[in-house]
Amino acid sequence: MKNFKKKFFSILTAASLCVSLTVPCAMAATSETTVLETVKALGIMVGDENGNMNLSTLATRAQFVKMMVATSSYKDTVGAGYGASLFSDVKSDHWAGEFIKLAVDQGWVTGYVDGTFRPENNITLEEACSALLKMLGYDASSLAGSFPTAQLSKASAIGLLDDVTATQGQTLTRQNCAMLFYNLLTAQTKDGAVYGTSLGYTITNGEVDYSTMVNNDLKGPYISTDGQVSLPFSTSSATVYRNGSLSDLSAVKQYDVYYYNANMQTVWVYNDRVTGTLTGVSPDRSAPTAVTVAGVTYSIGTSSATYNLSSQGNFPDGTVVTLLLGMNGEVVEVLNAMEDNGYYYGVIVSSQKAASTSSTTTDESTSLQVETQVACTSGEVRTFYHTSSSTYKIGQLVTVTVNSSGTTVKNLSTARVSGTVDKNGTRLGDYTFADDVEILDTDSGGGYAKIYPSRLASTKITESDVRYYTLNEKGEIDRLILNSVTGDTYTYALLTDSSSNDSSSSSSASYTYMRNGSQQSLSSSNVYSVSNGGIVFIYDSGSLTRLTQLKSAKLTDLNELYALADNKKYLLDENVQVLLLDRSSTSTYYATSLSDINAEDYTLTGWYDDLGCAAGGRIRIIVATKTS
Repeated sequence: MKNFKKKFFSILTAASLCVSLTVPCAMAATSETTVLETVKALGIMVGDENGNMNLSTLATRAQFVKMMVATSSYKDTVGAGYGASLFSDVKSDHWAGEFIKLAVDQGWVTGYVDGTFRPENNITLEEACSALLKMLGYDASSLAGSFPTAQLSKASAIGLLDDVTATQGQTLTRQNCAMLFYNLLTAQTKDGAVYGTSLGYTITNGEVDYSTMVNNDLKGPYISTDGQVSLPFSTSSATVYRNGSLSDLSAVKQYDVYYYNANMQTVWVYNDRVTGTLTGVSPDRSAPTAVTVAGVTYSIGTSSATYNLSSQGNFPDGTVVTLLLGMNGEVVEVLNAMEDNGYYYGVIVSSQKAASTSSTTTDESTSLQVETQVACTSGEVRTFYHTSSSTYKIGQLVTVTVNSSGTTVKNLSTARVSGTVDKNGTRLGDYTFADDVEILDTDSGGGYAKIYPSRLASTKITESDVRYYTLNEKGEIDRLILNSVTGDTYTYALLTDSSSNDSSSSSSASYTYMRNGSQQSLSSSNVYSVSNGGIVFIYDSGSLTRLTQLKSAKLTDLNELYALADNKKYLLDENVQVLLLDRSSTSTYYATSLSDINAEDYTLTGWYDDLGCAAGGRIRIIVATKTS
């Protein structure tokens, strides 16, 4: 049985929805989308009131100087306002006066001999390169030749002109400027340092680390107490993601948690909530850093949540609460149980009589009789305390309702659906998968595995493969509980030794095996017909019923996704176990990884399941033997 922790959208995940981060090395061209989102996030270039970047528009000298300041250590100290009148055409009340003064004072730019700056003139490529080189510390003495050849040659040599389409004498579009400033961040200064690092940005393989940058300028978390958000920029141009999917502000609900990046004019909204019995905080109530609700422990991410869960708050152990979770699954706030939120679907992992979790509270915890663990469609195992005349059977399908009135666990009748999942993993038959669909594969033994839609791509699903499903308000499948479709719910191991005693009066057997890199053993009153090699443990209602042999194949090629054997492709289990056989022993194995073996230097044997699962047949174990 496998327990997969629920995955929450990180900042990188949310940001990568609006920017491509697929460039593998510094020699590859940075995508245009990456460049534009980066300069937006840093405030180097911003869109108009409608969010339009106007990339084909020519940039003026004044606009370019403002971009320079935004790409310097002075970016937070200078703003539009009144300044000194250094030039006859830049009065003290000119919108760019402060920016121009700073750039002149730093020696990045100069005016003309007639005492003008000509702020509304479109800037040329050579003017821009000359200014940026000075920012990098390259003065005239470090350049070979005369203007503008020397400046353009040096700019090209250090990468400033990479992917810039303008040539000598041409004026720059805003798109050219975006590329120039992105290149500036990744270029080397005269002293040999990467310029962007001097501003506190992380540069990796010649690219700005987008996730770190977004994180640095991210504001939040905030809670929408009335279904509205408060933003320091126009909502008409805001880009909104809700639970990782493109959305709009009208989708924001009461008690949603949100973050924003003002430079990017982007909002990330989340409605991850957990309702259940609070059974403890750690390390103590004086300064808690984590809280356990419904058997799952969450880190506390805000001072407000810390206070409410401390000894000064109003949530003692045994209270039924709702946690509002943030972008990374941390607790942003704790509330009294919300009536409309505590609904869970899943299968029973365990159910047993339990003592009261508290003798001091006056809520349901004082009369708790049963502690039931449920593998929910989110992939998490939650613990529920409730009153019941009996316990529940392992593997049983249930729904759990948790609110201020208590916790109710009910048997769930099956709901069938069938069809073929499309090749992109976005539809099942006539139904579309919701963007936040929760899929849980289960088996009769209580095994479970969280499944992503792509895992089911091109798989034919019959009615017997489905135990339950629900539809959201759009008619999309938002929950799906499967019946042994992937084979991922089973326990796989490599049998290394066995012995048995099968007499007329009694029988017994012992088995030694490797599982997840460690040696384990099993003693049984049953003798199973298996030999050394890959095996699978089959359970029913939580009890082992048999061991079954896996199929083997000699692998001739191998990568991180699949292997070849006799010209047949076998997909690898995402958690494939890789073992190295000690050549001096026939039964000693060491755990290793895919990256440490290959088909040229090792003899490879793959063991795959043949259990009749619609999306099974994956290689679960690979044994590598070093060739002589």
